[in-house]
Amino acid sequence: MAAAYDLGRHATAVVAPEQGHSGRVWRLTTTRGRYAVKVPFARPDPAAVAADAAYQDIVRAAGVHLPAVVRTPDGDVLRELDDGTVVRVYEWVDVRPADRTLDPGAVGRAVAAIHAADVPDDRPPHPWHTEPVGVDRWRELTERALAADAPFAPRLAAHVPELVALERLLGPPGPVRRCHCDLWADNVRASASADQDVVVLDWENSGPADPVGELPMVMFDFGVRDPDRTRSLYAAYVAADGPARVTSPADCSMLIATLGHIVEIGALRWLNGTDPAEREIDAAWVAEGVDDPLTRRSVDLILGACAQVEAAGA
Repeated sequence: MAAAYDLGRHATAVVAPEQGHSGRVWRLTTTRGRYAVKVPFARPDPAAVAADAAYQDIVRAAGVHLPAVVRTPDGDVLRELDDGTVVRVYEWVDVRPADRTLDPGAVGRAVAAIHAADVPDDRPPHPWHTEPVGVDRWRELTERALAADAPFAPRLAAHVPELVALERLLGPPGPVRRCHCDLWADNVRASASADQDVVVLDWENSGPADPVGELPMVMFDFGVRDPDRTRSLYAAYVAADGPARVTSPADCSMLIATLGHIVEIGALRWLNGTDPAEREIDAAWVAEGVDDPLTRRSVDLILGACAQVEAAGA
């Protein structure tokens, strides 16, 4: 790997302490420094990888703190090794554990800087971010989970009526551009070397989305049901010239759809799986949406915080 990217000599590699949902990560150390080597579970499309790498370059140049994309001497992002393994490389950045109580102002300013980079993307948004799971699918998953005595089954069954009600709020997205699309606390971290310096990770799933839809995802995760935190995040975003304005329940569509599909896929994988370790991961996906759930009250809190900020600035 070091030779393929001309990273220096005396390379050593260890599995990174955290793994992503889409691949394994190795920390590679050479005479030149430390690097993150990502080995995707599925073979990536080179054109898609080139596009997400170009987007990362643009956002990083705009001042967002993210690991730099490392390319081969020929300028390629991906490299296939002799054994057929496909890898990509980033600079290594030390970050603190995921923390939903990060300074909301720092998070708001980081998201504003991301959204200020207006990178066109004329593809339709992924259904993961726009489409409902649907009442029939929720009913099927609940019945299967209860019959299989899944550890999350009672909580899922109790929350399904709220999930169905939330999906009635869904509306079409506004104008789309390239967005991160995965700005949860797992990917928005504090730097280990500087307090309140926000580092944004894992840009491989970036794609077409409406910034107005992406912002409530951040407000829900980092607001942690606290009106003051939610208001502070939105105020910092607006003050930093972030372009999105959240004004209606439909603006929370990306949040509603995405969390719904996270629960759906986690439940489905658990039900179809047999490996205990994999099932534990799948159950955690479901827990993400039913243990600290999004509700219509959560949507009202987000809209109320935004309205207060807008009124104060009027």
